[in-house]
Amino acid sequence: MYSSRFALFRDQLDDYNDRRERLIKAGRDITNASKKIIFLLHRVSSQNPPPGVSHSSDLEAALSARPGLTSIQQQYVAIGPDLVDFYRYDRQVSPGLQEYIEALSFSYYLEHNTLIPFDSVQATLLDESGNQLFPLSLSDYILGLSDLTGELMRYAISNLGRQGGRARAMQVCAFVRDCKASFGQFTPHLRGLRDKQRVTNQSLQKIEDAVYAIIVRTSEFDMPPAMLDDIVRKALASGSHRGATSQDREDGEEEYSESI
Repeated sequence: MYSSRFALFRDQLDDYNDRRERLIKAGRDITNASKKIIFLLHRVSSQNPPPGVSHSSDLEAALSARPGLTSIQQQYVAIGPDLVDFYRYDRQVSPGLQEYIEALSFSYYLEHNTLIPFDSVQATLLDESGNQLFPLSLSDYILGLSDLTGELMRYAISNLGRQGGRARAMQVCAFVRDCKASFGQFTPHLRGLRDKQRVTNQSLQKIEDAVYAIIVRTSEFDMPPAMLDDIVRKALASGSHRGATSQDREDGEEEYSESI
């Protein structure tokens, strides 16, 4: 009698551990795939559109990321049977899910210039029949979006030398400032958000410093915006080839190392 009960407990524990290990491995694969998509978005958005393409490089980046995002969604469908009792495995699923939301929201921002809605994220987590694989928590949604601000900082600064980069950087600066203010109200209620808000504040400061420096330096010239963009582009290009003889050079290397 007792041996049969302990055998049942053993089978339940083995099933739990097997599912947990499968979800950990799948989470690592999803995290790596999401990071590759983020790198792809940065790379394509910083380039000029291919010949014959009428839309912007930001839209081109968003379009190029769709196959990768679809692949991640298929990975979630594949592990769907292990997500039936989702809340038992929340700690194993959340890291990869937040990284996926970061990549998805970055692509969405490049295409629509706004945050991706909660329902739109949940709509990507459906099985082949259109049923919900698991309920998306508000915590994972906000923590994933909070990570987006760091990518927007790298995007704004790396594109300063492009035509229209100054205006784009100011737009991103205002957007990140709004995100910081909006997410702040959830800080007492979500574990881990306080640390992410601290990183968001650092990213915002870097964007503000870069935008301020560009505005102050270009205010000395009474030229059309296109010519000012060209001056900024040439200044940034020439600055990248100077020797490391100033603090500006050291700061630039530090910023570059963080962005790769």
